[in-house]
Amino acid sequence: MRVPPETLGGIESRLRDVDSELARRYPGDRPGQPVHTAYASGADASIDLPNQWGAAALELAAEQRELLAELAGEDVVDRVFAALSERPIQDLRFDFEDGYGTRGDEIEDRDALHAGAVLKALAPEVSSRGIRMKGLTSLEWARAVRTLEKVLEGAGGVPEGFVFTVPKIRHIEQADITVDLCEAVETAHGLAAGSLKFELQIESPQAIIAADGTSPVAQLIQRSAGRCTGLHYGTYDYSAACGIAPKFQSLEHPVADHAKAVMQAAAATTGVWVCDGSTQVLPLGTDAEVRAAVARHFRLVTRSLERGYYQGWDMGAGHLVTRWLATFAFFREGLGVAAPRIGRYLDRQGCAVMDEPATAQALATVVLRGLECGAFDPAEVIAIAPKATVEVLHQLRERKIPAL
Repeated sequence: MRVPPETLGGIESRLRDVDSELARRYPGDRPGQPVHTAYASGADASIDLPNQWGAAALELAAEQRELLAELAGEDVVDRVFAALSERPIQDLRFDFEDGYGTRGDEIEDRDALHAGAVLKALAPEVSSRGIRMKGLTSLEWARAVRTLEKVLEGAGGVPEGFVFTVPKIRHIEQADITVDLCEAVETAHGLAAGSLKFELQIESPQAIIAADGTSPVAQLIQRSAGRCTGLHYGTYDYSAACGIAPKFQSLEHPVADHAKAVMQAAAATTGVWVCDGSTQVLPLGTDAEVRAAVARHFRLVTRSLERGYYQGWDMGAGHLVTRWLATFAFFREGLGVAAPRIGRYLDRQGCAVMDEPATAQALATVVLRGLECGAFDPAEVIAIAPKATVEVLHQLRERKIPAL
């Protein structure tokens, strides 16, 4: 006896539908994620801001070079100096929310127009750029929309790499509203359909667990019509909403770890990037205070990277030093582990660790992230794993059989 062909055909048809649905909702990871997002007040928008932050970061790095070398090694420090000189900021947001406050419509209109012109004129080293507007709540939404329109007016359209951040997300309906807003603005301003993209800032427990026990953050992504590019964690708003005393609010508090783990699971293979939160401790004050802040931020960024959060906020120029330092150190150490395993996988050599295609995919992804951020060069990879060209690494990341 065998299963009737018509039954098998029905099952196959249903499986194809399932595969199609999964492919639509989970298209895979999106390459090119920046290592950080720098936040600056919309009132301080300037074409020179990346260079100003870079110069201040270089000054701090020079003063604390000995400490930086202790934390990560002299070869990593050299790369940090190069990054701070050439491309200190990868991703920039001019903040019109908490970092800007309420200044009156006339002033915010002026600042938004100027910020738009600056965003358009920024150097290509700032690969993505945008604004954080005020929240889509009944009290702030009109000002939020007006600021977005003024920024686009000042830019004369949608600047290259533009994205706007929506803070204070607490309900899945806010994703639908943001999509409707994008469509309305595109129509009103003659912009190409689908040209506006946004990030959702997760800084309320209600975005992680709703009143009915469901996880809104997963639905927020799926209801964003492909426009959502990232989830940004809001360290202090979220911690405060959970009742955490200010002294203990940080990226490494258990409530932060829980929220970010839910965000990470919701965003996995959707192409939506997860961005870790910030620390408010800047490297300022006495030498001892500066050294403590540098070591603290280095530790926090390293901790985030170890947990798979490859992007985070930077709130001041001093954070750029340890952002690049920790990122380069993490990926250079990862290269020493991943490249030999990739080499053995490509050679099909027997070893104590038997890697599968999924593991080879993860190893290749780590190496490619390191290459993309400048932690090392292709020649350094080839020196360890001769067959691991950039093309082969991309094939492994896509779980294809490498053409060797």
